[in-house]
Amino acid sequence: MDETQALAALAALSQETRLRIVRLLVTAGPEGLAAGAIGDALDAASSRLSFHLNQLEQAGLVQSRREGRSIRYSATFDTLSGLIAFLMRDCCQGHPEVCAPAMAALAACDCP
Repeated sequence: MDETQALAALAALSQETRLRIVRLLVTAGPEGLAAGAIGDALDAASSRLSFHLNQLEQAGLVQSRREGRSIRYSATFDTLSGLIAFLMRDCCQGHPEVCAPAMAALAACDCP
């Protein structure tokens, strides 16, 4: 991930509803959720939800796929991992104890 991609991802995540969507989709795992289920979970109107999902998709944080008459969204785990790696890339510089808490949190994550 380069700086431009990281900025786009961080900008998308800087809005409360979009952050909640990404966290919900991370929890849902690779199968993701139908747009209606996301709206129900967040109590969001479909037009507003569509706007936020589009912003997240443009930033590469979520992906969509059509399933029959509905659209299913899932977190783009490669992009999320890339963002974390970008943020942590220059960590430690000879002081591994600085990064230990972050690395322990990542190791404890049962992520796909």
